[in-house]
Amino acid sequence: MASRSERSKPLTGRMVLAMLLAFFGTVIGVNVYMMKMAISTLPGTEVDSAYSASLGYEKEITAARDQEARRWNVEAHIERGTDGAAVLQVNARDASGKPVSGLKFQGRLERPADKRADQEVALAEVGIGIYRGTAEAIAPGQWDLVLEGDSSGRRMFMSKNRVLLN
Repeated sequence: MASRSERSKPLTGRMVLAMLLAFFGTVIGVNVYMMKMAISTLPGTEVDSAYSASLGYEKEITAARDQEARRWNVEAHIERGTDGAAVLQVNARDASGKPVSGLKFQGRLERPADKRADQEVALAEVGIGIYRGTAEAIAPGQWDLVLEGDSSGRRMFMSKNRVLLN
């Protein structure tokens, strides 16, 4: 037994210092790496300033009430092709069932988990009350379809719906 203890190296202050530096260096290195990955992959917030968004909240409530009073029936159909392009068609009718013409519709496909993948879809009126547009390179999965219809710079319609594209 005496020969075994003679062969092992004694624990010195330098060894303890090296072990402590290696341990804390590894912990700090992993923390820095995880922090950089979290910051680079986080897509951001919904709005840049919650205060600014809260100031416009009353206008949003008024616009929603005006939209509800119009009782428009707006139907959207989106279809994703095998090439990844998605065709969006919107049919807009007023409360009496007549087509709503002359609006400027804008569509937006938003990824719920990653704002960087959002894509705008410019819609053109292809018939009376029928608006159509195409978005290129849309990945399959869940998207939020945001539709906005403007007339003379005033928002007349807005909706946000979750869609699943295959």
